[in-house]
Amino acid sequence: MAAFLLSVAAIWAVACVTPGPNTLLIMRYCLTAPRRVAIVAAAGTVTGTLCWGLAGWLGINILFQAAPFAYVALKIVGGLYLVWLGARIVLQLKASKQAADLDAPRAHVPAATAYRMGLATNLANPKSALFVASLFAATMPAGTPFLYGIAAISLMLCISTLYYTVLIALITHPAIAAAYLRARKKIDLAVGMVFVGFGTKLLLSR
Repeated sequence: MAAFLLSVAAIWAVACVTPGPNTLLIMRYCLTAPRRVAIVAAAGTVTGTLCWGLAGWLGINILFQAAPFAYVALKIVGGLYLVWLGARIVLQLKASKQAADLDAPRAHVPAATAYRMGLATNLANPKSALFVASLFAATMPAGTPFLYGIAAISLMLCISTLYYTVLIALITHPAIAAAYLRARKKIDLAVGMVFVGFGTKLLLSR
């Protein structure tokens, strides 16, 4: 079982640290809202990981093959959501003024909204389900004990939680926050464009 868990850990760790919408959302909350908002958003993202982990374990890839329209529908909804989120960031940037210092008021984001944004951003990409399904297919051949699936999902959640904990601790460091403030508009514009790019790529993918 140790070799199995090491394989899952290695694959999932690489997936976590690869920059994507989830990471960008948490980073933006770290730099524009109180730390607790980023923590709640990260909790939403980890919940999404749980959902995709269960889906992959239960064979959502088989569902997508049996009902291709389900994948297409989810892909369209997810792509449009990411494009909308990116456009919203850009529009808010144009309407706001750049903060002058670290003592400037942080954006007020309700906990429920932060959690929902973290969860929705994670669930918006159905390719996450295919990735997790592939992970289980590669590491869990037919006949693998039930306990292995539970262990794999638990390990995925632990790795994701550790990653976001370290990310939030780093990004909320005063020196990093100060550097962000000096280039806030450029960074926010880049984040918004990346979201639009991810969404567009998802919509156009097969």
